[in-house]
Amino acid sequence: MRKLLSSPVKMPLSDAENQVYQNALKYITPLSLNLMAVKVTHRPEDFLGWCGELNRLCREELNKDLLEDEQLLPLKKLQDILEAGITLSQFKMARIAPWTIFADFIEQQSSIHALDERLRLLNYLDEIRQQPLADLIVEDRLAFSGKHTTQHDYSIYNFDVEWFAGTKGAKVFHTLLEQSPEKFDAALAHIPLTGDVNHADYQSFVNDFQQIFKEYTQVKSQGEKAPLAVATRLLAMRRPDQFIALNNNKIDILCQGLSIAKLKNTDFSSYWHDMIGTMRTFAWWHQAQPEIVEETRVASDSEASESENNESETPESKSKREQTLWKNRAVLIDLFLFADADLAPNSNYIRLRDKMLNKAKTKSKAAPKKRSKESAEILVDKALTSEDLPTYLLGKRDSIIIQVKNGKSVEQAIGLMRAIFG
Repeated sequence: MRKLLSSPVKMPLSDAENQVYQNALKYITPLSLNLMAVKVTHRPEDFLGWCGELNRLCREELNKDLLEDEQLLPLKKLQDILEAGITLSQFKMARIAPWTIFADFIEQQSSIHALDERLRLLNYLDEIRQQPLADLIVEDRLAFSGKHTTQHDYSIYNFDVEWFAGTKGAKVFHTLLEQSPEKFDAALAHIPLTGDVNHADYQSFVNDFQQIFKEYTQVKSQGEKAPLAVATRLLAMRRPDQFIALNNNKIDILCQGLSIAKLKNTDFSSYWHDMIGTMRTFAWWHQAQPEIVEETRVASDSEASESENNESETPESKSKREQTLWKNRAVLIDLFLFADADLAPNSNYIRLRDKMLNKAKTKSKAAPKKRSKESAEILVDKALTSEDLPTYLLGKRDSIIIQVKNGKSVEQAIGLMRAIFG
């Protein structure tokens, strides 16, 4: 353990990493006797590996029963510092990584960061992105803006809408979005859906976005200050290849990771010039769009069978996956942030799904929440596009809509029709 704790002295640390190490030493001291009792078998030679291994030892190997009450706070502080060190080292890599390393790292983080679920969200929004917010049903509008509700039927919204930057706490924003979605449409219209986004496009968006909040004088006579974090959520969902989504918890560590000055939550200028400007200097961001590799060779029977059993490994599917990552490359910078094993299972989608399934098992008598007819129709029509549904269910569309309108999930309503007519 002594060798492990002193090994960063021999590493080429950046100023930020050295500061992390010095801060960690302050909290290692009151825990030194306990740490010395931990068996060390792996001593990484890089700072990222060092932070990760020491953090793992603190979480999994340190005997918590032998800690005094006054040692619990230093342990928590040490773990927080090591997590920050992991993020800083990963961003250090991101600043110099070519596209291949960037994409490979994201895939390596797939499980712990719920990448597949995140991509389901981004793919869903890609299908509705061209529609004005004012024309969307409430559930879709909230999916775009980052607020999860129990109305997000888990059989349709099989993802947490709050990935990247949730906005549930932005009450004024959601009040304004509900009252005047067309004003946000006007602001977002300045951001082109394809091609480069320039400063003039961004500034036009900012001017309109800030004006929406300035005109809201119900609480403050001079209006509200427009929140940067909320704006970045809208921008990143409109152009996930161009913008990074922020929330209050991420701003500090992202600024440290990108080696820029800390942003305030109203500093729209620095967000563009410092954060987005810095990202645009990275090699992976300048990568040309990957091409789709099409399978042209006629496979043998054995190869075809193997391909069917392992479809995700074909060159064509790999290239499609790579293209998906490229189209969302700016917002996927989130995967360079530290994540622990609790992040993915705490998805709002998973928690809502499990809650509803448990309710179904216990046959809860709680009154279901009704939906509007428009919302029910759109959700049902989306579900009925599934190729594995029997034809007779298409003729039961109106009955399914009635059930969903009265509070059942789409999955429950279709299951009921199967039970009756199947």
